[in-house]
Amino acid sequence: MVTETLTLPQTQPAKSASGLRSQCLSSTEVLGQAIANIAPSATPALVIPLVFATAGNGTWLAYLFALVAIVLVGASLNQFTRRSASPGSLYSFIARGLGPSVGVVAGWTLVLAYLLTASAVICGFVNYGNVLLAYAGVGPSPVLSVVLALLGAASAWWVAYKDIKLSTKLMLGLELISLAIIILLAVIVLVRHGTHFDLAQLSLQHVNADSIRIGLVLAFFSFTGFESPGSLGDEAKNPLRTIPRSITISAIFVGLIFVLLSYTEVQGFIGSATTLDKAAAPLADLATSHGVGFFGPLISIGALISFWACILACVNAGARVLFAMGRHRVFHDAVGNAHATNDTPHIAVTISALIATIVPVILIALKNGLFDIYGWVGTVATFGFLLNYLLIAVAAPFYLKHEKELKGKHVVLAVITVLVLLIPLVGSVYPLPAMPYTLFPFIFLGWLVAGIVWYVIRQIGSNVSSDITEELDAVHARYHDIRLQGDGEGI
Repeated sequence: MVTETLTLPQTQPAKSASGLRSQCLSSTEVLGQAIANIAPSATPALVIPLVFATAGNGTWLAYLFALVAIVLVGASLNQFTRRSASPGSLYSFIARGLGPSVGVVAGWTLVLAYLLTASAVICGFVNYGNVLLAYAGVGPSPVLSVVLALLGAASAWWVAYKDIKLSTKLMLGLELISLAIIILLAVIVLVRHGTHFDLAQLSLQHVNADSIRIGLVLAFFSFTGFESPGSLGDEAKNPLRTIPRSITISAIFVGLIFVLLSYTEVQGFIGSATTLDKAAAPLADLATSHGVGFFGPLISIGALISFWACILACVNAGARVLFAMGRHRVFHDAVGNAHATNDTPHIAVTISALIATIVPVILIALKNGLFDIYGWVGTVATFGFLLNYLLIAVAAPFYLKHEKELKGKHVVLAVITVLVLLIPLVGSVYPLPAMPYTLFPFIFLGWLVAGIVWYVIRQIGSNVSSDITEELDAVHARYHDIRLQGDGEGI
């Protein structure tokens, strides 16, 4: 695949046509959005143990499969991001390729996915807040957990409300510090085990297709958000270059780390009195059992920071999809307003933060376990991402055909990507898993149907589809001119 080297004109307006700040984010800051939304430090702290609970010794394989699938999805997504940019991200691209109706359904489920991901990582934030407070002798309680949830969500809302540049810089810096500590711990674990390989993992002992299929959904959940730089289309510098590059780099970088850390973490718990899936702070336990117990508080602080950064990234991404849909009158017009001073989608940010916070606060107040809540809302969120990933793969060839750039390799890529994505999607619902996971596909289906009904109602009241088509055509024409100015040669 040939990478375009496109440059935009040097003189840019302070605001884009949408009202968001134009051309303000560097390539590093765009990458920060992707890395923080994936939250690679949070995965070994919480998600790998959840995957291990079902996939066992096949945990590393689940992550390797998810990595391959995500790279394929990224290749399809970048057929759009190399040619156009929009704060609507997958919603706008799918609408461009498959029409406004399918696009609205995609956007409806994408908003759910981002906000429930924020809900899940709020639980991760609370868990590691409790772990840190335990060092000071303060025990967990539902009231304290609710306070921590509100504190994490409110601070993330404030940063997202104020400044996108502040958001992305904070997210990347904090995440890289946290990840560096975890990687150092992984190296220590591998060194302590010397040349001894975990043959039980490498031979997939006691692993079968049924044990991996549910674990695959949560493994995919670890990657969700890699596509979120696409929501920064109005705000990124040289978006036709920086956005696709960030999507690809983030997926491969964190994917390889996930495979390594899942193998290391499972190996490190061999012989432990507490199994990996039962540990409240698995990385801290791993540090203690390998003679570096002083790493425990550092890792817990890093995990807390990572979960907070992910809350912020999800609010940023979800708000921009809401913002784009508000501008298209799918939602109330006010949702599509930008702050006059901050140049942020402040109303959409506030709505996103409130919804993301309400879900875990209610479930925590009802005395449900934090790990349980994380798995529940994370699973529903993953259905939303998987559907959007599936639709973007299908949309890419139709879009390229419209652009008169379709080639055989694009069709092959789409077919392979769809087939790969169907494995976790179908495997997660058939046969139906045990309760309460049996309910989650139906909850997601109910949300999907509600979105279709909402779109029909909005379409009757006002011609939403024409608004979507008109704006997407205008955006595409603008970036087509930019590509010509940059002497882009296509893909």
